[in-house]
Amino acid sequence: MPEASPLSGRLVRLEPMSPDHAPGLLAAATEDRGTYGFTCVPADAAAVDRYIERARADGETGLAVTYTLWSAHDGRVAGTSRLRDLEYRHAGVWPPRPGHLNPDGIPDAGQIGSTRLAPWAQRTGMNTEANFLLLSLAFDEWAVQRISLHADVRNERSRAAIESIGAPFEGVRRAHFLAADGGVRDWATYSLVRADWPHVKELLGPRLARHAPLP
Repeated sequence: MPEASPLSGRLVRLEPMSPDHAPGLLAAATEDRGTYGFTCVPADAAAVDRYIERARADGETGLAVTYTLWSAHDGRVAGTSRLRDLEYRHAGVWPPRPGHLNPDGIPDAGQIGSTRLAPWAQRTGMNTEANFLLLSLAFDEWAVQRISLHADVRNERSRAAIESIGAPFEGVRRAHFLAADGGVRDWATYSLVRADWPHVKELLGPRLARHAPLP
């Protein structure tokens, strides 16, 4: 399975999620839930523990690599993100199925998702830098063919964040998943393929340099 190695930038540090992170994840998820209208976010300690356990299980089967995001300034937990829905196109089974990995354990495609930041960490550049680090891992180290990104079609903030990193819009997957409000949501779908990455990488570098670390 792909290795979940720590990733570090100027603004944010990504560490493989572990049970030790539970108190910080709970604090980040419950400090102010006003911006979580479109996102399912654990609301209590038991839900956080279940989330961490599912992340561990997904990691063991090669479905996802899940990270806790920390502020590089003061070490507070800022939220979570993951490389998920990992695809293994040379696993020797068709159609691809969970638990069947490529011989080298490295995926061919995936998705950046399950991204949740505490309100104090939003609009600080931390999410952009976290995406940059995850994309660098996927394209530069794993040499994947494609990374997709999704957002609830109603979530203008998340869609703007995805569009700001240069990911082309592919369309809407209707009635694709349960929504946080109990309904069924339509997903706006974006993607980057390997040929896009050099240009996107060149654009993101200067953008990140304009963000000062938190005071």
